[in-house]
Order: sequence, then C-alpha cells, then structure tokens
Amino acid sequence: MHAWRSLWLIGALFSIILGACGDKDHSAPPTPEESPAMTLELSSSAFAEGQPIPARYTCTGEDISPPLAWRGAPAGTQSFALIMDDPDAPRGTWVHWVVYNLPAGVTALPEAIRSDRDLPGGAVHGQNSWRRNDYGGPCPPSGTHRYFFKLYALDTALNLPPGATKEALLQAMEGHILAQGQLMGTYKR
Repeated sequence: MHAWRSLWLIGALFSIILGACGDKDHSAPPTPEESPAMTLELSSSAFAEGQPIPARYTCTGEDISPPLAWRGAPAGTQSFALIMDDPDAPRGTWVHWVVYNLPAGVTALPEAIRSDRDLPGGAVHGQNSWRRNDYGGPCPPSGTHRYFFKLYALDTALNLPPGATKEALLQAMEGHILAQGQLMGTYKR
C-alpha cells in the first residue's frame, strides 16, 4: 500500500510539473522582452576584432577617435547610440566615449570626431569618465586592456541633453533597443 501511495505522489508531481511547462503557448512568437535584439555588424578600418588599437587613437598618439562603420540596422531604426568603455580599468569600467542620437541613415563615423560639430546632424556627445563630452582614447596604466565599442540601433531618438552619462543613456535606451553590435580592440602602453 505504501509503494502505491509513493508512486501516486510521484505521478501527481510529474503531472504538475508537465502542466506548468505546458501553460505557455509555444506557437506564439516571443514578445520583444523575451527575444534578444538583432545583431549589428560593427567594424573599423583601423583594427580588426580582438586586435590592437593603433597608437594614433590612444593617449600616447593623437588621441583621436577611430573610424567606425556598421550595417544591419533593422527596419524601424530611428537613431543609434555608441558607448566605448574599458572593463579592465583598475577602479571599475572606464567610459571613453558616449554618443547618441546618431541619425538612422548614418552607417559610419570618420576618424577624429572631436566635438558635436563633427557628428552627423543632431547627434551629441555624452560624458566620459574624464567628465568631458568627447572621445578619450585608450590610456591604460599598465597591462593590456580591452576596449569595447558598443553600438545600439534604437526605435526612437532619445530625449537626453548633451553630456548625459553612460548610465543615463543606458536607462533612456531601456525598451528601445532593436539591435546591437560590438567591436573589441586591445591596447597596451
């Protein structure tokens, strides 16, 4: 009698587990919150993925922004945002560059973007970790660091003033990212 009760309990638990797994309609397409953003292809003519960033684009060189190009923006893209940061910095992630409200039709940035005047119509710089609204090139204190250029295709232009921080940008982008891409370069002084 005890064995039958144990088998019945196991069967009942198994039915409950299967029932819970079966509640979701697997034929329905995922909602935007459930599906990952599409991927943008982000590249630079100055360096390849995972390769060293030339000194020209660092604090030991001319400290100018590298050229960037992208493709694969989905329909509905209204603007792009760009963040460059260094997660290997001794005091936590160091933000080197923040740009947002790049027009949807833009597919590249030339090298040497110095001010908002150098950005395509309506795009603006956010604040980097040096508390400047511009590009600040790689400048590691020691060792080899990784520098991530992250590009986001958004379904809206953002209502942010010039000089917004990376954190403010990330918060404003929540729920608006259609696609994203990444390019990583390294640098050692």
